[in-house]
Amino acid sequence: MKLRFLGGARQVTGSHYYVEADGARVIVDCGMHQEREHLARNWDKNPLQLRDVDAMLITHAHVDHCGLAPKLVAEGFRAPIITTSASADLVELVLRDSAEIQAEDAAFKQKRHRKEGRQGKYPVKPIYTMRDVERTLPLVQAAAYDQPTRINDRVHAVFHDAGHILGSAMVELRVTHNSSPRKIIFTGDLGQWGRPIVRDPAIIKEADYIVIESTYGDRLHENHESVESQLERVVLEAVEAGGKVIVPIFAIERAQELIYHLNRLLSAGRIPVLPVFLDSPMAADVTEVFRRHRECFDTEAKEIIAAGESLLRFPSLHVCRTVGESMAINSLKGPAVIMSTSGMCTAGRIKHHLAHHIGNQDCTVLFVGYQARGTLGRQILEENDFVRIHGISRKVKARVRQIQGISGHADRAGLLKWLEHFQRPPRRLFVTHGEPAASESLAQAVRERFGWEVSVPDYRETIVLDADAPPPEE
Repeated sequence: MKLRFLGGARQVTGSHYYVEADGARVIVDCGMHQEREHLARNWDKNPLQLRDVDAMLITHAHVDHCGLAPKLVAEGFRAPIITTSASADLVELVLRDSAEIQAEDAAFKQKRHRKEGRQGKYPVKPIYTMRDVERTLPLVQAAAYDQPTRINDRVHAVFHDAGHILGSAMVELRVTHNSSPRKIIFTGDLGQWGRPIVRDPAIIKEADYIVIESTYGDRLHENHESVESQLERVVLEAVEAGGKVIVPIFAIERAQELIYHLNRLLSAGRIPVLPVFLDSPMAADVTEVFRRHRECFDTEAKEIIAAGESLLRFPSLHVCRTVGESMAINSLKGPAVIMSTSGMCTAGRIKHHLAHHIGNQDCTVLFVGYQARGTLGRQILEENDFVRIHGISRKVKARVRQIQGISGHADRAGLLKWLEHFQRPPRRLFVTHGEPAASESLAQAVRERFGWEVSVPDYRETIVLDADAPPPEE
C-alpha cells in the first residue's frame, strides 16, 4: 500500500491525498490552496494518472477540501466522486460559486492590470470554468454515514460524522490485504464537541494508519467566555460607536452558526434590533440546504425545530443575492452587521466591504474563523498598519476583533481527546492540514502522551505502508 501527500502537508489548505491499495487507486479530498505562498500550486498539473483513479472521496464541502475537483476533471478524471448526502448538495454550491468567483476575479484583475500596465504574479485566468463544473457534478454520488461503500472487492470506504460542518465526515478506508484487514482513517477537519446545530465527532476505536488534521494543533481555544457573550460585546461596542461590524464568513456552517447566535441574542434582548446582512448568495443557498438535511442536526437543534422555533431566521436579517443589493449596503448609515464571504478575505464580496470600511475607526472587522498564513484576513488580524485590497494599499483604522470558540476545528486538547479513544496504537499517525509549527507541535504531543510513531509528511511525499508488519505493542 502507498500513501501520497499531494496537499495539506505542512499547510492548512489544499487537502489532497492519494492511496494505492490492493488494486484500488483512491483520491481523498481535492482542495484548493489558499495560502499566498502556495497559490501557484492551484495551476500546477496534477501528477497522477487521473484516468486510472477508481474514486475520489470528499470529507466535506469546504473549498480547501473539494475545490479543485473540476480542475482534475478537466485533466482527465472520470471516476465517481463520493461523499455524504448533505455534502453532495453543498459541493455543487461550492464548485459553482468557486467558478463564478474565479471568473469575476480574473476579469477584475485583467481590467486592473490593463489600467496599470503590468502583469500580476499569478495567471490571470480561472483555474477552471463553469463548464468544468458542469462536467464534474454528474460524477458526484451520495453515501450514507457508517455504511461501507465499495471501491473494489477488497477496498471499501466508510464515512463517519466529523462534527465540523453539515455533512462533514471522516473517511475510513477498509483494505483486505492477503486476507488481513487494514484500516486507514482520514479525519478531514475534526470538529469540536458541543457545537450548535451539528452532531459531535464520531468516536473510532481502531485503525492501522491515521491521517489527522492539525489546524489548531499547537493551541487551545483559550477564551472560555461563551460565544454569545463575546458576540454581544462586539455588537454593543459597534452600536455605541455608530459603526458597522464587518464579518468575513465561511458560507458553510460559520454563517449559519453566526445567524443562530445573533437570533438568540436578539430574542433575549441582549443586543438592540439592527440590520443584519447576509451578503453571500452561496451562504443563502447553504442555509436552504441546512433546512433540507435536518438528519444531520444534533438533539438540541431538532428540539428547537420541534418546538416551532426558527434556527436560522429573524425579522432584521436581510439576504443579499445581487451585486446591486451588495453595493447598496455600503451607503447605509448607522450600525449594522455585514456578513460576507470569503472567510479568509481571499476573494468575493467581503473585499469590497473591507475596502469601504477598514479605514473607518468607528467600524469593526470581526473574525469568526481561522485565518491561514499569507491571507488578507491573517494580515488584518495581525494588525498590520496597511493592507492591500484590490491593488490599493489601505490604512487599517477599524477595530479588529476575534471571537474565540466559534471555530469548527477541534483545538489541541480536542484532537488529543479524540485520539485517546483508540484501543491500540496505530502503526503510524500522519499529522497534516496545519501550519508547520502546529503540525510538529501536535506530533510531539502525541509522541509524549501516547508513545506512538508519528510523522509530519512533506508536500508530494510518498509513504509505503507496511501492510504485512505486525501492529505495534500496546
